[in-house]
Amino acid sequence: MVFGMTNTLREWCRLFVNSVSVLLVVLFLVSCSNKKVEPFTSIEEGRVDVLESNKQLDSNYISFTVSPALQIVQTYWLGANGEPMRHFNALDGHVKKSNQDLVFAMNGGMFSKGYSPVGLYIEEGKELSALDTGKGEGNFYLMPNGVFYIDSVGAGHVIQTSTYRSDINPSFATQSGPMLLIDGVVHSAFRQNSTNLNIRNGVGILPDGRIHLAMSKRPVNFYSFANYFRKLGCKQALYLDGFVSRVFDPRIREDGHDGRFGVMIGVSELSRQ
Repeated sequence: MVFGMTNTLREWCRLFVNSVSVLLVVLFLVSCSNKKVEPFTSIEEGRVDVLESNKQLDSNYISFTVSPALQIVQTYWLGANGEPMRHFNALDGHVKKSNQDLVFAMNGGMFSKGYSPVGLYIEEGKELSALDTGKGEGNFYLMPNGVFYIDSVGAGHVIQTSTYRSDINPSFATQSGPMLLIDGVVHSAFRQNSTNLNIRNGVGILPDGRIHLAMSKRPVNFYSFANYFRKLGCKQALYLDGFVSRVFDPRIREDGHDGRFGVMIGVSELSRQ
């Protein structure tokens, strides 16, 4: 009888220990799931890549936010031979000649026959194509359209074409259209239920002044694309182009090798080699 009670007691102890172990595991998992996800920063030899929290990023887009203290952002069109570079491989080689590594790039506006920019294009302070204030058909002329420019200190700006003045003297500029956001408001011509779907890329200015570049992974309408920038807090954002859009992004091993463009926007860093 005593032997039987001892076995029963041992069995109860074993069950109790197992139950407590399971409870501790459950409590640990609940604690982890409630933990706030903080932005992660990785630092390697002076390079800083900030991975924004899931709250800020939309997995339907490939995006890049420029870090002005570490990175150089410019518009590019012609190579050293005076001909349009047209693709990211040429741009990558071009920046390497200046002891820089290309870390992100995308097409930077619409182009005409011969890969010439449509509308204003400025590179290294030189106007290579004039501002287009005319009327016409197509997305570029869906007013208001706008200008993305980089000033002499490397800060990015997006403004309506109607407010552009020559005395702004940008170092780099490209004109496109339509504007996606005007003072934080989605372009009045866009409709939430529009069936006009396409791959799209664009540029916006974040509340802290940083340049944010993005391209949709799947076809979206203008309203959804504009709303993407609005959710990030951008007040001004500009559409760059549609189905021809590609990105160069080593982070995800995307080289956009099949793309052919006029203007490109490139982000580079000083080479570590």
